[in-house]
Amino acid sequence: MCGILGFASAGGVADDLAIARQRDTLRHRGPDDEGLWRSSDNRISFSHRRLSIVDLSCGGHQPMASPDGAVHVVFNGELYNYLDLRDELRGLGATFSTASDTEVLLAAYAAWGERCVEHFNGMYAFVLHDAKRGILFGARDRAGEKPFFYRHQGGRFAFASELKALLADSAAGRHLDLEAFNSYLAYGYAGFDQCMLKGFRKLPAAHSFTYRVQEDEFRIRRYWELPEPPDQRHAPDTESLLEELEGLLQDSVRRQLIADVPVGILLSGGIDSSLITAMAARVGGSSVHTFTISFPGHGSYDEGPIAKLVAAHFGTTHTELVADAASVDLLPILARQFDEPMADSSMIPTYLVSKLVRRHATVALGGDGGDELFAGYHHYSWIKQQERTRSVVPRPVRRAIGAVTEKALPVGFKGRNRILGYTADLDESLARWGIFFDREARARLAPSLAFATSDAPERWKRTAFRERATTLQRATAEDFASYMTDDILVKVDRASMLNSLEVRAPWLDYRLIEFAFGRVPDRLRASSSARKILPRRLAARLLPKSVDLRRKQGFSIPLDAWFSGPWGELMEDTLRGADPAIFDQREIDGLLRAQRSGRAHSNRLFALTIFELWRREYGVTLE
Repeated sequence: MCGILGFASAGGVADDLAIARQRDTLRHRGPDDEGLWRSSDNRISFSHRRLSIVDLSCGGHQPMASPDGAVHVVFNGELYNYLDLRDELRGLGATFSTASDTEVLLAAYAAWGERCVEHFNGMYAFVLHDAKRGILFGARDRAGEKPFFYRHQGGRFAFASELKALLADSAAGRHLDLEAFNSYLAYGYAGFDQCMLKGFRKLPAAHSFTYRVQEDEFRIRRYWELPEPPDQRHAPDTESLLEELEGLLQDSVRRQLIADVPVGILLSGGIDSSLITAMAARVGGSSVHTFTISFPGHGSYDEGPIAKLVAAHFGTTHTELVADAASVDLLPILARQFDEPMADSSMIPTYLVSKLVRRHATVALGGDGGDELFAGYHHYSWIKQQERTRSVVPRPVRRAIGAVTEKALPVGFKGRNRILGYTADLDESLARWGIFFDREARARLAPSLAFATSDAPERWKRTAFRERATTLQRATAEDFASYMTDDILVKVDRASMLNSLEVRAPWLDYRLIEFAFGRVPDRLRASSSARKILPRRLAARLLPKSVDLRRKQGFSIPLDAWFSGPWGELMEDTLRGADPAIFDQREIDGLLRAQRSGRAHSNRLFALTIFELWRREYGVTLE
């Protein structure tokens, strides 16, 4: 895992000292080595910070050049099938002088050009300069595990793994992008290609780009999409699908355990990480190390006992971190590290467990992706229940109930969103799931902003993947493309890389993604009373009988309970000083009073706190 940074301009790029200063803001992503290269015509500069994982020798140094020196690359990530690709490319005449997957990437580009990405199984963001064609070519992995920020403006193209590296340029603007801010207030993250700062963008997952330096021409294309859903009437039988799932997961774990540094498993006690542990024990022998974080005294948030049970069953070397709420001082640190505000409070335990694991390992396997692939979240069953409600309650009645609920029950009232979801039409119901502030609430909270009455974030949810045959297929595809990529994977990448820890996600092997979306019928994903049905059947075979297979748990914190202590004090102090040019302080005060009186606003207040801490840290203004 690494940090990459680059610049391209027909008019020339900055001096090495300035570029090195920007590059080294990414030192946490790569503390082991550094590199910088510029083209002979001074139009291109690539720089790199390296976290050594595969081929620890200087042979893995980046930026790396092709044998003829015509192509240079900077690469962040891992190609899990690099050994297979190396054998295939040798058959096509390629030769290799290192054991690095970066060298395999260069050879793949030489053999297949821009279609090389179709051959990669991994997590990655990379850019290469092809001097013969006069272009930059880059890509981001299918799920969006690795980040990629860029800026194309005024005949200049710049990119980096993290926004802070681009912001280290004193000429970079720091003005709030209102469309991205609208999305953030709605769902807690800036989605797809949006960036919270005006003039910057993110390369979307499963996309590649070309930049013609001389012509200043930038083009993006999608190179991969989710497969078409299976025919529900002619799906394979359950047993064959179960065997296929087991084989794919085992092979994914086997590939992702390959490293020249110590590897561990992030074991939350849920099904996804427990199955990864099972597969690691099967293919990794006695060398498997597992780690978890627990919150004693907080009931379901205490993952320690379940994780310990799973670890003992598979004979892993297990370490447990006991966390307490005194970690409130982490919030300003994380607000800076994340570059953009992100409202997922589980960034805190993700950071804490990453810090623990890094003492023992450089690579960790996590359970991310299983819920989106196999319908593990509670709202998937809720969606199935809604389908029955719509079939028996006439639309006019539902709409009338919804109108009364929206006016009578304030935001944060327990059950309000669920009632509105049941009474709304399907499109609106999907758009409401996971929302922090709806359109009306956003208008009151930030009335001075031009977007205040815009429903653009909800509109994307209402229209994305509408062509999917069933509601469940549509909902899981939406979550895969938005919530998972722009929340879950951002959280994991930033929190782990702040500790120079590489986290891998075996469930996001593209073969498993295509299997889940293209082969598994709805009946084996979720029903009105069950979720993640196929993986649970595999878990019933492999996990200890005493493990509750209905349990849904990831790394999370008891935010409501913590609000009464230092966390609440920090949030209140921060929000009482929120920028009045952006927020209506009366609305914020109302949210704080409602939280103290028992309303469910802790996540909303966390979202606003993170935003304000980030805004102050980076000096962000409206204009």
